[in-house]
Amino acid sequence: MRTRIDTERFRVRQRARVDLARYDPSDTAPFESSKGTRRILEKTTRRLLELTELLYAQNRYSVLFILQAMDGAGKDSAIKHVLRGLDPKATDVHSFGPPSAREMGHDFMWRCLTALPERGRIGIFNRSYYEEVLVARVRPHVLASQHLPPSAVSKRIWKERFEDIRDIERYLGRNGVVIRKIFLNVSKKEQRNRFLERLSNPAKKWKFSINDVNERLRWKEYMSAYEEAMSATSTLEAPWYVLPADNKWFTRLALAQVVIETLQSIDLRVPDLSHRRRRELHDAKRRLRAK
Repeated sequence: MRTRIDTERFRVRQRARVDLARYDPSDTAPFESSKGTRRILEKTTRRLLELTELLYAQNRYSVLFILQAMDGAGKDSAIKHVLRGLDPKATDVHSFGPPSAREMGHDFMWRCLTALPERGRIGIFNRSYYEEVLVARVRPHVLASQHLPPSAVSKRIWKERFEDIRDIERYLGRNGVVIRKIFLNVSKKEQRNRFLERLSNPAKKWKFSINDVNERLRWKEYMSAYEEAMSATSTLEAPWYVLPADNKWFTRLALAQVVIETLQSIDLRVPDLSHRRRRELHDAKRRLRAK
């Protein structure tokens, strides 16, 4: 049985027009069921640990994974399960909810840019500055609350923000930040089932917000906003992936595969030691053996 997921079929090509109707949220190929996949995920996470340790040791690149999705798509659980394989000292997770008053006093990317991972580290954004071309677009009052000058709120504002995002991501790429963006593609039917499960489970009721239902009413508007955002901002240096999210076990495997492929695309290697450093280590070994 094949155990490697072909992630290329989920990758959005540069300048490609995204049509989410062409992506199957229940896709699990090459697997027919979840049987045996737990062992595969455990093996995958061990490989992730090796790669993150190399990233940390080399200290030249940083990696940023941006996860976007509708509520109930499984972002939190996907992050939790894939993070089992990442080195804690080299990993940061940031969740971005509604902006605070202080954050709204800055440009729309400010709060995320201040949370970028340092060299040698992996950053995971649970939501991001893309909310400003998604929620702010579907919910006009969000944009209105940002107190932008009238000249900045033109008919071209979304195209201008797409341009700004591409420019910033290109700039980051030129400075050693490797960016991959993940859209967890859950179906409206599966989202409904997960919401009902939350409401029926006392241990999960706290996760539910009435706002989740309100946003669900604008499903088509959100899908249209996602399609345009991904079409405009998927580039060679910072591509989008549309991962099926109706089966959480497959989402975790696919996300882990994307993470591995991203890290393997970097020239990761154990750093060379200077002559002086080798002498220091040799001396340290000699002194330890003497005792």
